Amino acid sequence: MHGRQWRVGDRIFDVSRQGLIMGVLNVTPDSFSDGGQFFAADKATKHALRMAAEGAHIIDVGGESTRPGAEAVAAEEELRRVIPVIENLRAQINVPISIDTSKAEVARAAIRAGASMVNDVTGGRGDKQMLPLIAETKSALIIMHMQETPRTMQIQPQYEDVVEEIANFFRQQYACAIGYNIDPMAIAFDPGIGFGKTFEHNLGLLAQLERLRAHDRPLVIGVSRKSFLAKLIGSQEMVDRLAPGVGLTSLLRARGADVFRVHDVKENVNALRVTDAILQREK
Repeated sequence: MHGRQWRVGDRIFDVSRQGLIMGVLNVTPDSFSDGGQFFAADKATKHALRMAAEGAHIIDVGGESTRPGAEAVAAEEELRRVIPVIENLRAQINVPISIDTSKAEVARAAIRAGASMVNDVTGGRGDKQMLPLIAETKSALIIMHMQETPRTMQIQPQYEDVVEEIANFFRQQYACAIGYNIDPMAIAFDPGIGFGKTFEHNLGLLAQLERLRAHDRPLVIGVSRKSFLAKLIGSQEMVDRLAPGVGLTSLLRARGADVFRVHDVKENVNALRVTDAILQREK
């Protein structure tokens, strides 16, 4: 019996044996969590190298903020931000690089520069060229769910049954991706915690992860530093979100999550290492 596997470029990760940490690299002047401190290419590269040294399995590079209320960024500006960083990283480390974009033009340039994965917050719906590009370049793909757009997503998110609707969306987008001849093993899904979801929606999704599983593909979860943590702990201090985020990495790994998109790599890598060691003894 094979475990759950995810093909990323020329690698195959067995995520049933080992969860993966995806380090977030925001090359934006207005990111919600690190306030643009990694905006300059050299600074961004340095930070990514540190994340790789701390054990990140994937570096996710994004040049357009998708925080609630964020305005769209032109493709030229997005390219100017991310391409030098991806080129720098590809020359210096062997860790797979993901491009966090919903624009096929940006994804194509990023893949050419050395990215082997596209993390698309629109799940392949934002640009009709995206899925054909993934198929053509044999890239890995994270299909994320988002209601509305970053600018409008948190105004009034509504669902009849949030878990069922997102599971259906995953199945639909999977069928769409397969229709373009994208390798099923290259696909993963992300429910998009905080992307067009209320506090209750977020908690409901995290409580019922296995109901979201589609075609036995990996589940990617991004809760790091998100505002629903602040609400739960009663603190607006960004530093106070670290411990609960790390706690969720362990809990959600035990509940079936496979890939964790985080800002604080070292702490999450260590939590995941301990959790996986214990989970392996159960089998």
